[in-house]
Amino acid sequence: MDSTTSQCLIPLGHSKIIHLVRHAQANHNVAGKKDLGALLSPEFFDAQLSPLGLEQVSNLCNYVNTSGLFKKIDLVITSPLLRAMQTAVGVFGGERSSGLKSPPIVAVELCRERTGVHPCDKRRTITEYSSLFPQIDFSLANVRETDEEVAARGLKFMNWLKTRQETEIAVVTHHRFLQYTLNALANDFHPSVRSEMCKEFVNCELRSMAMVDKRMMNCPATDGSGGSV
Repeated sequence: MDSTTSQCLIPLGHSKIIHLVRHAQANHNVAGKKDLGALLSPEFFDAQLSPLGLEQVSNLCNYVNTSGLFKKIDLVITSPLLRAMQTAVGVFGGERSSGLKSPPIVAVELCRERTGVHPCDKRRTITEYSSLFPQIDFSLANVRETDEEVAARGLKFMNWLKTRQETEIAVVTHHRFLQYTLNALANDFHPSVRSEMCKEFVNCELRSMAMVDKRMMNCPATDGSGGSV
């Protein structure tokens, strides 16, 4: 009988469940599919959700409720851009018919979309947002970032996420942020895992992953933090 195994067990306290959510469809997504140049239009400054996006939020909210996921989540982290906060509050905010209250929702700059020339990726002031989203905590919250800078910010965000005491966290963020962060984290993974992990997110998709401390498995950490998703 072979005594070696490719599997491993670690104490539950050394892992977190992270539910990654790409924001629902926003108006700039609709325009950008027809003409990428439209993304430079001031019309899409801090773009809001489209009618389809609002429908996607409702559908994901129903899934989160019926699957029992809502009652498991300790914390919701959201990008401080309008479309992400609309998604976060629409899916995870408010009381449920069961009487369960919403988990805390915190806006964090580290998980916003790539910054730069696109008006859709610029945000309003915290003062404006606070009146629109009183349930969101904003206490933590002109050169286009490179791919590497977005990835570095993503790894910094993951390091911060690891320090949170909550064990089941939802993160509502953006396409490019997810793409570059997950690509950076998956460098050392088996190709089949990397392919699954780095597959492009569609609007309002929720994907659950386990964040594990690599030091518990005696493995080198790709980001210098010991963390891995």
